[in-house]
Amino acid sequence: MILKQYYLGCLAHASYLIADESTGTAAVVDPQRDIEQYVLEAKRLGVEIKHVLLTHFHADFVAGDRELQQTCGATIYVGAAAAPEYDCEKLEDGDVLEFGNVRIQALATPGHTPESMCYLVFDLAQDGANPQAVLTGDTLFIGDVGRPDLLGSVGIKPEDLASSLYDSLHDKLLRLPDATLVYPAHGAGSMCGKNLSTETVSTIGQQKLVNYALQPMPRADFIAMITQGQPQAPAYFLHDALMNRRPRTTLDEVIEGSLVPMTLEQALAAQEQGAQLVDVRDDNEVVGGTLQGAFHISLSGSFATWAGSLLALDQPVIVIAAPGREREAVTRMARIGLDRVVGFVDGFELELQRHPGLRQQTPQIDLDTLRDKLASDAPPLVLDVRTPTEWQNGHIDGALHVPLIELQDRVDEVPRDRELAVLCRTSNRSASAISILRRAGHDNVV
Repeated sequence: MILKQYYLGCLAHASYLIADESTGTAAVVDPQRDIEQYVLEAKRLGVEIKHVLLTHFHADFVAGDRELQQTCGATIYVGAAAAPEYDCEKLEDGDVLEFGNVRIQALATPGHTPESMCYLVFDLAQDGANPQAVLTGDTLFIGDVGRPDLLGSVGIKPEDLASSLYDSLHDKLLRLPDATLVYPAHGAGSMCGKNLSTETVSTIGQQKLVNYALQPMPRADFIAMITQGQPQAPAYFLHDALMNRRPRTTLDEVIEGSLVPMTLEQALAAQEQGAQLVDVRDDNEVVGGTLQGAFHISLSGSFATWAGSLLALDQPVIVIAAPGREREAVTRMARIGLDRVVGFVDGFELELQRHPGLRQQTPQIDLDTLRDKLASDAPPLVLDVRTPTEWQNGHIDGALHVPLIELQDRVDEVPRDRELAVLCRTSNRSASAISILRRAGHDNVV
């Protein structure tokens, strides 16, 4: 048996390929939408991807199940409690998928969502009685458990899901052998929990010792603890959860319709009709400025998460990128269901040189300069756009705290009568914040 983890850092997403060389068969669990790595790995191993298993309908990315179905002819499997609107097979609790030395057993574990499943993985050549690993999806993370509050907008109470999660953990997962490897669908940086570890694999025994949510406690205490203090869910989460259960276009179709070169004049005309221009270049690439009215969301870091959080999901998007990086931007947005990219500005820097009045520049200062400014007779107002946890761990006295994910809704709270010094941790979020502030009419910003 071969069990391989693929970790996509920008979305903190883990997917898995399970293969049996004797039968030339493979299964993929929770694939990302761009599936080339699984197809190439299967070709290298001389196996065929015949099965795709989803632990649930994910909210933070669009799964590549339909892409693998179209490319490889694979069968898609979901939990019996799921309500898909496309062709797939349902697995009941205890159902088994077996090929060669591989056995995959379905384990119904509602809690994060009603249809959540975990998958026990047995290497029959080593031990047919005890699972080697359990793929836990968003039910159990390293250091945390799945949040139960993402479906409140569709009428499912977080408290009810939290109660189901308590049973799934204590009646099923915690009864597995301590040596069972735990492979979750997400790690640190995901908004699917509040205390995810940077580790990407653990064991049941280790999690019993260190995971705060697995410590002995009454059900009521668990429900209260797990329904409080969760990070704010980005707007695209519900969009993706619904998109994953419905028929949709494949990634190749999205890219084909998105990589359309446009002149700056065409992009501006589209903007007048409601299109969103987004500059995805890094800070060092926008030293000379960007386009007035454009969002700035750098490709470095958690680009897709912020694009899905700040851009309207129902309006067209036009990309401004460094030459050759347009496809990367389109792909990464499509990973979270931002499929309405209609083109990119071709030769943007040259185009902008012909329209210098449209160039928008923002000074950058270092912390020593900020310290001097704060000690002056006319100090700027520091606008801190980091998360509540980062703020609580330390901040500048007198700063205004508005997390980036909330800024568009709260921009009227930001004073206009003094200079703003916008900060985050690495400058990516502050650059995005400044693009939002400038769109709202703030121009005295650093």
